[in-house]
Amino acid sequence: QVDTHIHAAACMNQKHLLRFIKHTYQTEPDRIVAEKKGKKMTLKQVFESLHMDPYDLTVDSLDVHAGRQTFHRFDKFNSKYNPVGASELRDLYLKTENYIGGEYFARMVKEVARELEESKYQYTEPRLSIYGRSPDEWLNLAKWFIKHKVYSPNMRWIIQVPRIYDIFRSKNILPSFGKMLENIFLPLFEATINPKDHRELHLFLKYVTGFDSVDDESKHSGHMFSDKSLNPDLWTSEKNPPYSYYLYYMYVNIMLLNNLRRERGMCTFLFRPHCGEAGSITHLVSAFLTADNISHGLLLKKSPVLQYLYYLAQIPIAMSPLSNNSLFLEYSKNPLREFLHKGLRVSLSTDDPMQFHYTKEALMEEYAIAAQVWKLSTCDLCEIARNSVLQSGLSDKEKQKFLGVNYCKEGPEGNDIRKTNVAQIRMAFRYETLCNELSFLSDAMRTEEISTLSK
Repeated sequence: QVDTHIHAAACMNQKHLLRFIKHTYQTEPDRIVAEKKGKKMTLKQVFESLHMDPYDLTVDSLDVHAGRQTFHRFDKFNSKYNPVGASELRDLYLKTENYIGGEYFARMVKEVARELEESKYQYTEPRLSIYGRSPDEWLNLAKWFIKHKVYSPNMRWIIQVPRIYDIFRSKNILPSFGKMLENIFLPLFEATINPKDHRELHLFLKYVTGFDSVDDESKHSGHMFSDKSLNPDLWTSEKNPPYSYYLYYMYVNIMLLNNLRRERGMCTFLFRPHCGEAGSITHLVSAFLTADNISHGLLLKKSPVLQYLYYLAQIPIAMSPLSNNSLFLEYSKNPLREFLHKGLRVSLSTDDPMQFHYTKEALMEEYAIAAQVWKLSTCDLCEIARNSVLQSGLSDKEKQKFLGVNYCKEGPEGNDIRKTNVAQIRMAFRYETLCNELSFLSDAMRTEEISTLSK
């Protein structure tokens, strides 16, 4: 299986984080790890300033798990990224840029990677953040990745761009939305055109497979994106652009970047935004037009027309029922089972193991609970796992290894049952049903054209 939607800052479970905090305090209490108001602080002093003893910490007191109090409260959920409610510990343990160069975070990610490598057949696609505050963010992230050797054969990286332009604009960090886009994409164009002068970034991009757009979708936006909307360079107000505006300009830049990289024989990127978790149904329309696949897609439940379009186009959807259960939708009401049975291309993912899962193997926990609650068959689970490999950023060679050499072909011809364990009759049913639906549409269009001509 591939965990197609997971955030790097929460890729470890809470027990792992607690164990790591205690280990660092035990082995290097006198190490200088932070600087506050010009004063350098050791790890011991950081904990003393927070009036806590790591040896007294428990999984409960760490307070990173999302519970009943986070349901429909995304603001409260975001605070769960702060262990013991202390932003200092988040900066120290869960960030790539800090006084120690993100070393602790890198070590934890590598520990997670080691466990994946031992399990052999589990892969994951963690998200790392690029905010667009400054053009140096890419170089800093690439240096962190290379310096700490964060590479793992079982991990493929996705860059998430939080939709928080309004925060940066209100603090006068950015003059316009156009500058934010420039900070995100210009370094990539430069590294593509002249890789010799941007070696670190060029190397890092070999392990990046896509882009994600993230934030609370339930935030209301009064602006409707249209051809009358301001250009990004002219968007200087402190209001955040709407979801569709973000998606369109990310899509356009990724498309141009991919064309350039393809010409030079370099790897290209997918666009895989968070979409349909909450907020307006129009988000799903924007993603349908721009995205390669989406994460969540819960709101498709409320729109049969969009659901049908996503089915016809076979747009992959990474769903996270345990995450939704704590934030927006009770587990029993999650549409994953319904989507799977209808033939939408869904996969299971964890989102944030630190907040939502209890066991060491978060993805297996996700599969096990889904199988028990919805009474999924072995064939169902294997189809979900096959979908996860198809929609992932794994290379063509790796997909051939896991799915068979003909995996690109449609229907039973593209299914190697020895590798996928998905029954040929299931694949034949999926293919025939989709072909029938497409032929219905084709016939309807032809009938409409004939009636128009006869008039």
